[in-house]
Amino acid sequence: MSNSVEFNAQEHQYEIHVDGTFAGFTKAFVSGDVVTFPHTEILDEFEGQGLASQLVTGALDDVRAKGKKVIATCPYVSRFIEKHAEYADLLA
Repeated sequence: MSNSVEFNAQEHQYEIHVDGTFAGFTKAFVSGDVVTFPHTEILDEFEGQGLASQLVTGALDDVRAKGKKVIATCPYVSRFIEKHAEYADLLA
């Protein structure tokens, strides 16, 4: 199984694909040097595979690579950052 996370600027979201099939997203609204994450969703048929964690990891790694900060209004992204202290420095 091959998973990929990419930013879809037109839809304002990071998307995760499993073997080329769309499996979920985390909304990401960019304003200057800050990215706000209000909602994350994995499609029902892909739940329970750890994809939300992979998706958020990919999104936060990309935000870091771009030198931006994060506002996590999505409960999942907020909890993820709390549990993974290596991303705490990204909080705006």
